[in-house]
Amino acid sequence: MGSKSNRSRRYTEELKRDAVALVRSSGKTVTEVARQIGVSAEGLRNWVKQDAIDRGQGAPGELTTA
Repeated sequence: MGSKSNRSRRYTEELKRDAVALVRSSGKTVTEVARQIGVSAEGLRNWVKQDAIDRGQGAPGELTTA
């Protein structure tokens, strides 16, 4: 039994926004950026996907953050 909590971490909107911008501008993969900033690749991938939806680039019917 590990000492890590099963609770998910909460990240600020600023960190999420900056992480997504880094993925978009750096030419690095989501996995590389996630490793660099210390977040899970799956979480960062979800942030990038949600950002695309919020920008109107998602599939029809996908919900925006608003």
